[in-house]
Amino acid sequence: MGNKFMRMTKKDPKENGSKSKRMGRSQRKMLAEEEMLHKQALSLAIHQHQLSQRFEGSMSRRIGSRRRTQAESSNLTNGTKQLPENLDNIKTKNIVLIHGEGFGAWCWYKTIALLEESGLVPTAIDLTGSGIELTDTKNVNTLEDYSKPLIDYLQKLPETENVILVGHSTGGACISYALNHYPEKILKAIYLCGTMVSDGQRPFDVFAEQLGSAELFMQESKFLIYGNGKDQPPTGFMFEKEQMRGLYFNQSPSKDVALAMVSMRHTPLGPIMEKMSLSSEKYGTGRRFYIQTLEDHALSPDIQEKLVRENPPEGVFKIKGSDHCPFFSKPQSLHKILLEIAQIP
Repeated sequence: MGNKFMRMTKKDPKENGSKSKRMGRSQRKMLAEEEMLHKQALSLAIHQHQLSQRFEGSMSRRIGSRRRTQAESSNLTNGTKQLPENLDNIKTKNIVLIHGEGFGAWCWYKTIALLEESGLVPTAIDLTGSGIELTDTKNVNTLEDYSKPLIDYLQKLPETENVILVGHSTGGACISYALNHYPEKILKAIYLCGTMVSDGQRPFDVFAEQLGSAELFMQESKFLIYGNGKDQPPTGFMFEKEQMRGLYFNQSPSKDVALAMVSMRHTPLGPIMEKMSLSSEKYGTGRRFYIQTLEDHALSPDIQEKLVRENPPEGVFKIKGSDHCPFFSKPQSLHKILLEIAQIP
């Protein structure tokens, strides 16, 4: 084929026999290689199918998949993948990732990959009206409504299982809500530049320094969404793209910013304007940890420090050079801290 042409000449029978044997060996080799490739593809397909089973209902599927070596594929097929030695004895491998305002489970794609490579079991959930969960934000009026996918997940957990919750930004309010209702299901709660508010506070209150008071925001903000008509109270909000870039992504790679620009949705307003009701008997007994982001323009380091002082967690960690989205800007640093917290006895 190609530039080669076969000249039809009379050949010696011995030569033909030798050529036939060579072609037979070549064909057998090609068939063997093809069979091996089919087996590798099948093992990867089985693995991806198993991963997808963790993303049901309102849980977004993992975006993309890293390329694996033949040895890794073999280990996955044979079930021999091992946790790093220092993670063997952790109490739970289940880490549940809760996004912040406007985001969805899709934003955790780097974190999911890194946790899986460490042998842990991450699950990213779309809150109501977020990601691929199709509820209209005008119908999401309370923190209970907003947190329902997370609560449904916790309710379905076997009695013997518990999880580590990670809540980003306003997702912190959702993990506080969950901690107040199902403390026995939550081994640790990690607030990632999150709204770790005290009893009686609103999640929105922590952003007041950047956005103005809640009352002023409700009256004058050009970012409000009126899902029930202009003559009714606003139902959600969404910043303009340039404002989002400055608030959320001042240190993030351009590719991740581009992903966010086409994936973010309106944030329901009711849940973040709701005063939290947190009991000392349930929420107060939970193990909380806080991760601060030191180049954050949406929730400044000073405000994060104030949250930590007013509602002290068990441990505080800091990520240098991170904007409000460390899962984009500093994924390796975030991963290292998550592993460190998972190992705390």
